[in-house]
Amino acid sequence: MSAHTDIVREGWIRHLPQAAQPYLLLARLDRPIGAWLLFLPGLWSILLARPAPRRALWLIALFALGSVLMRGAGCVVNDMWDREMDRRVTRTAGRPLAAGTVSLRGAALFLLVLLGLSGLILLQLPPLAQALGAGSLALVATYPLAKRITWWPQVMLGVTFGWGAPMGFAAASGRLDAAAGLLYLAAILWILGYDTIYAHQDREDDALVGVKSTARLFHRHTRIFLAFCYGAMLTALLASGYWARLGIGFYIALALPAVLLAVQVIRLDIDDPALCLGLFKANREAGLAVAAAILAGLW
Repeated sequence: MSAHTDIVREGWIRHLPQAAQPYLLLARLDRPIGAWLLFLPGLWSILLARPAPRRALWLIALFALGSVLMRGAGCVVNDMWDREMDRRVTRTAGRPLAAGTVSLRGAALFLLVLLGLSGLILLQLPPLAQALGAGSLALVATYPLAKRITWWPQVMLGVTFGWGAPMGFAAASGRLDAAAGLLYLAAILWILGYDTIYAHQDREDDALVGVKSTARLFHRHTRIFLAFCYGAMLTALLASGYWARLGIGFYIALALPAVLLAVQVIRLDIDDPALCLGLFKANREAGLAVAAAILAGLW
């Protein structure tokens, strides 16, 4: 198996019962970076909406747990669609459905459990946020298909993974406005950039199996594309902060995520899969820095 396999068996999961391990690996609980990246746009929007501190903490806790569950559900759906394709890609061949350690029926039942628990969290939110949450199910179910039909599947992932931005704002304020829309746009652009980096790990295998991606589309021009994505993201964040009437602290503190994102552009080497994975994971810190900038703008 390649050093860049999806499966990480050396962590805490190996201490759990053997029967549970394939399901936890199926939900990617061995690699929490995806849950972090799903959670962060929701965190941004909750802070931007300025709920009371106790309400903000409650919503942040709900969105954190919901992100773990829904990221797991998304991974199950993705692997159900891609199980045959995953067997042909070195990095994904060890995934439980591709390797046969979880049956399709078992995956479907596990998916129902994850969605049921997510539904209980959704019931704690206001009606508008509930409606948005229910609407996200269509995105979760269909985004794995995008790479089969378009060179821009990362846009579909951005629309899906960034959904926490309007949903968090609606949960915190009971409404949507231009600030929420601009924040959602920033999240989509951010995800478009970092998932293009991620896709370079599989660029050659994707070409063999016919999977499309922005990594393949832009190839040697990825650095220019990434600079555009991150630059446009920061512009959308500035516009969102302006619309939300954030203080000067936001504009000053936004320099930190700008630097962190610029480092990714400068260091990118599309022929180094390990570096691409590291740069992708670095977006947790960049996303947390955006949250800190929003907090700085509240005073």
